[in-house]
Amino acid sequence: MVGTNLKAETMGLMEKRSALEAEMNAVIERLTQPGGPGISGNLLDSEGFPRHDIDIPTVRAERRRLAELRNDHKEITEKLNENIQVLHSARLAPKSSSLRDSDDQSASVVNVVASASSTNVHSDSTNAMDVDVIVRVPFALVDEIADASPAGEDGLQLGDQIVKFGNVEIGDNLLQRLASEAQTNQGHGIPVILVRQGAQVNLTVTPRTWQGRGLLGCHFRIL
Repeated sequence: MVGTNLKAETMGLMEKRSALEAEMNAVIERLTQPGGPGISGNLLDSEGFPRHDIDIPTVRAERRRLAELRNDHKEITEKLNENIQVLHSARLAPKSSSLRDSDDQSASVVNVVASASSTNVHSDSTNAMDVDVIVRVPFALVDEIADASPAGEDGLQLGDQIVKFGNVEIGDNLLQRLASEAQTNQGHGIPVILVRQGAQVNLTVTPRTWQGRGLLGCHFRIL
């Protein structure tokens, strides 16, 4: 039997994580607005003096806050996934008549958390998908898209925040890994998970030759 406290804690963590994601998205949007400094852009001009077109103290405060939010998000996500594993194990355990109602409640919590993590969770999702509830932090921003490019035709938009691009997620050497993923999958659809205006969106982008440069025709700015 899974304790009621664990279920309540899991739902509470989900709410906290959603609040963190909303605040992170708001900070990222402010930093990456047209003319903005970006997540890690230079705060000095070409001559080495502080830029006069931005509020440097505010930008530094926003960046510090974003770093704090990302750390908090990581900790909550790790704890949330531990709880989900316990709830999921209880769901799969043999049910006696006296425990059936409690275990059904555990399954309900797992499904609620899973459905809240994605806008594209289908009703016939497998148990594995019930456990795969990590909402990952965006690692790149689409800041350029050429007209009639593969990226644009397949649905990418300016300002989209990339959470997962095929097998590429947050980590090191992201630009090289993104380029390699596109080249390896030329002519084949790449599943993309992104955040657009605070909502998760799933797309399939197919790298291919076209009249412009590259296989996608867009530019990613690493966050």
